[in-house]
Amino acid sequence: MDVQRRIRIGLVGGGQGSFIAGAHRAAARLDDGYELVAGALSSDPSRALASGLEMRLAPERCYADYADMARREAQRSDGIDAVVVVTPNHLHFPVAKAFLEAGINVICDKPLTTRLDHADELLGLAQRGGLLFMVTHPYSGYPLVRHARELVRSGALGDIRVVQVEYAQDWLAEPLERTGQKQAAWRADPERAGPAGALGDIGTHAFHLAQFVTGLEVEQLAAELTTFVPGRALDDNVQVMLRFKGGARGSLWASQVATGSANRLQVRVFGSRAAIHFDQESPEQLLYTRLGEATQIMRRGATPAGGDAALATRLPAGHPEGYFEAFAQLYADFALAWHARAGGQAFEAEHHLMPTVRDGRQGMAFIDAALRSHRGGCDWVAMS
Repeated sequence: MDVQRRIRIGLVGGGQGSFIAGAHRAAARLDDGYELVAGALSSDPSRALASGLEMRLAPERCYADYADMARREAQRSDGIDAVVVVTPNHLHFPVAKAFLEAGINVICDKPLTTRLDHADELLGLAQRGGLLFMVTHPYSGYPLVRHARELVRSGALGDIRVVQVEYAQDWLAEPLERTGQKQAAWRADPERAGPAGALGDIGTHAFHLAQFVTGLEVEQLAAELTTFVPGRALDDNVQVMLRFKGGARGSLWASQVATGSANRLQVRVFGSRAAIHFDQESPEQLLYTRLGEATQIMRRGATPAGGDAALATRLPAGHPEGYFEAFAQLYADFALAWHARAGGQAFEAEHHLMPTVRDGRQGMAFIDAALRSHRGGCDWVAMS
C-alpha cells in the first residue's frame, strides 16, 4: 500500500449553509492530504444529493442515511478511511458508533456526545477496534499554543500556581434562536445540543485548552450556570472554579452574552518563575513574563527550530496565520497517525498532540461535573 496517498474521508452532516463543515473541509484541503469522497449531508434525500453534488461527490456516494453510508463504505475497496462528524450534538454518539462498528476511523466535532456514558462507550469501541478517533479542538493547533505548552513542560514557568481561561462571545446576547437562525436554533435546543449550552459549546474548548497547555488535570470544580436571555432553555454564561491535581488553582469563564466579545478565547498560566498569556484573537503572539522582568512578546515564526510551534508553522514570520491553519494542524496530526499505522508503525495518538477520544471523554466529564455542581448549589464536586 502507498501510505502517502490522500486519506479518503466522508462527511456526516454539514450540508448547505454549515459553517463548521466548511472549516473542516478547508482544513483537510490545506496540506493536500485528504480527499472528500462521500457524504450523508442531510436526512432529506434531495437535499443530501444537492449538497453532495455541490461538493463534487459522485451521486452514488451521496447518502441520505449515515448507517447506510457506514455499511456501504466499509464494503468498498476504495471506501473512506475516516468519517468526519459535524452534526448537531445529539447525533455525535450514534453516528460515531455506527462508523466505529464498521471499522472506520472517526473525526468528530466537540462536545463528543451529550452523555458521559456514551462517551465511555465510544472510547471503549475505539480502543477495542484499534481505531483513530480525533475530537476537533482546533485552538490547540495554534503554533504559539503549542509553544506555550512546551514552555510549561520545560519548567520555564516554575511550579504552576494559577490557571485562568475564558471564552467570551456575544452572538447569543439576544434570542437569535427565535429568528430562524439555524446555528442558534439547534445550539439553544436541549433535544439537539444536550443539557449544556455555552458550557458544552465553548466551555469545553476552554477546558481542553487549559489542560492542553498546562498538562495538569482538573480533579474538582465548583460551577454556576446562568441563563440571562429570558425564555432560553440552556445556559448562556458559565463560571467555574477549578482545582488541579498537584495543587494549582484556576477559574474558567465561558459566555455567549458577553457584549463586545467576538471570539475571545484566552488562557493565562502563572508559575512561580514566569507567566504566559495567549489570546486567540491575536494568535501571532504569546506574552511571556519572567518574575521581576518586562513582558516579552514571542511571535509565531520566531520560535526554536524543531519545536512543536515550528512544526505547526506554515508561513514565514510576518505572513499571518490563523484559525484555518490551526484547524489544519489537527488534520496534519491525524494524517501523521494514519500514515504511521497504515505503514505498520506503532503510533500512540495519546502521546502525540492530537486531541483524541480521551480528550472528548474528559470534556464530557467536565460538563457532567459542572452540571452536578450547579444542581447542588455550586458545591465542589469531583471529576468522574
